[in-house]
Amino acid sequence: MLKNPLQEYDLNINRELLIAGIDEAGRGSVFGDVCVALVVLDLSKEYFYINDSKKLSANQRLKALEEIKQKALYTDVECLSAQVIDEINILEATKLAMNNLINRLPKEISIVLIDHVKISNPEKQIISITKGDTLSLSIAAASVLAKVHRDALMDFYDFIYPQYGLKKHKGYLTTQHYENLLKFGRSPLHRQSFRYLKDENR
Repeated sequence: MLKNPLQEYDLNINRELLIAGIDEAGRGSVFGDVCVALVVLDLSKEYFYINDSKKLSANQRLKALEEIKQKALYTDVECLSAQVIDEINILEATKLAMNNLINRLPKEISIVLIDHVKISNPEKQIISITKGDTLSLSIAAASVLAKVHRDALMDFYDFIYPQYGLKKHKGYLTTQHYENLLKFGRSPLHRQSFRYLKDENR
């Protein structure tokens, strides 16, 4: 179980305030949406399964997700399409999704912890934490929610575009995915702005 981030950082804030954690999934993918999740945990409760989503197996992520559903005070997810990513770039799309989530937050939640990405918001105190998904329980919870949500989305797209093997690699550029791109070309949901696609006639 990860520690409460407020015990790890001297943030000079009232420790009774509600805290939101934000993280993303799919930023490095070449197919489909980037998904950003926000989680407000009840930090008075104990958590046993939540960890950085990259350190958890698929089954462990489902256990962590169930724990989030049972104990979280608030959750939200925002996904932006490959078209939006191509229009404004992946970093700006990620920031846009994060800001959209923050702008939907109830007013009483005034502190937001974000994994690495730096954004500003006039209504909230935003704190960027490098490797935050390994240091903050709230960010780790958001990483789980974002990952499970996006994986389910990729599994859905696998039914529409079975030729790419999305269910296996979730849209990342594995050898199999690259070979399938050479064979079948790009789908409408591949990110056209990514260099390997932009510079090649596929």
